[in-house]
Amino acid sequence: MKITRLEVFTLKAPQSGRPHWVSHFIVPTANEILVRIYTDEGIDGFGLATSYTPIDFAVKAFKSGIGDLIIGEDPLAPERVYKKLFSLTTSRMASEKGWSREAVIRISSAIDIALWDIVGKTAGLPLYRIFGGFRSEVPAYVTCGYYRDGKDDAELRDEIQKLVEQGHTGFKAKVGGLPLERDIERMALIREVIGDKKDLMIDVNRAWDLETAIKGAQLLEPLNPRWLEEPVRWEDDRRALKLLSNKTRIPLSGGESEVTSYGCRAMIEEQAIQILQFDCTMFGGFTEGRKMAGLCELNHVQVAPHHDCFIHAHIVAGSPAGCIVEAFTDPERDPLQAELFEEPPVIKNGVMQLKEQPGLGLTLSEAAMKKFSERII
Repeated sequence: MKITRLEVFTLKAPQSGRPHWVSHFIVPTANEILVRIYTDEGIDGFGLATSYTPIDFAVKAFKSGIGDLIIGEDPLAPERVYKKLFSLTTSRMASEKGWSREAVIRISSAIDIALWDIVGKTAGLPLYRIFGGFRSEVPAYVTCGYYRDGKDDAELRDEIQKLVEQGHTGFKAKVGGLPLERDIERMALIREVIGDKKDLMIDVNRAWDLETAIKGAQLLEPLNPRWLEEPVRWEDDRRALKLLSNKTRIPLSGGESEVTSYGCRAMIEEQAIQILQFDCTMFGGFTEGRKMAGLCELNHVQVAPHHDCFIHAHIVAGSPAGCIVEAFTDPERDPLQAELFEEPPVIKNGVMQLKEQPGLGLTLSEAAMKKFSERII
């Protein structure tokens, strides 16, 4: 089997009049690259790459021929294709063509996921079974509690109450964008609404210095958070994470902001976190995600990937280290989860049941593609 051609699309949606803020940046409504790979045996697959920065750099790389490098390759050899693409990050060719490292890594992620989709379809098996088949359903939580202009406690209460009524059992909310005491009040409100038996996760998005993180963790402990996510600033100082972990009983999590799996490996080796949140659509696809899941299992670290629950469910279900997936059930926040796929897996009472269709088990919605996509090549 050989790769014969690629189709590449951007997936974008306009921001609403009230963007969703985390501690210090606006989260894009939709900002992804979708790659479809076709083969000479009539089997095709697709993959996604997510970015919080403009994706123009990835578009430029595709328009200047990066996709041509995998034409003729064996789609059933994702490890080999991934290594070929990743090697571009230290190549003269990439420098001459203006392909940034971030662009290459994002592109390799989408291509790798598409190749694994083809592997699953060729084998006639869903990927979670190929990845180990540890279970066929996974827990799912909903991310909520974003900052929005004019959003007060009454609106926050209404938001969380609606999510409770939808049947969710885990809720992750945002802090770090307001004075610490005010954020604690917001988290206490959410705990009041969801009750003591449901999970509350708290996400700082790398906004606090170590001193604030220690104080924040102490103030949050009475709310019994399941984890405290990316609690220290962007420099990802693992020593700061380790020092914080010694000061709190709240498990620490992180990894979504790591550019490569090597950064995630360092967080595990330095015992800085108890929960790893890599993103296969950002740092190397399933090829790297599977390695991280195995490393987590061997080091007693849980796997709770960032974003794209229908993609990451395969990693979480395949591994004994798999913990939970992240869902966005507000179409205004993430219209792609709501509309991109026809009849995706259903989340009910905090659990997602995986499907048995081969590969990713996902069918792209033609209506959604017309609505959100622009073809690049």
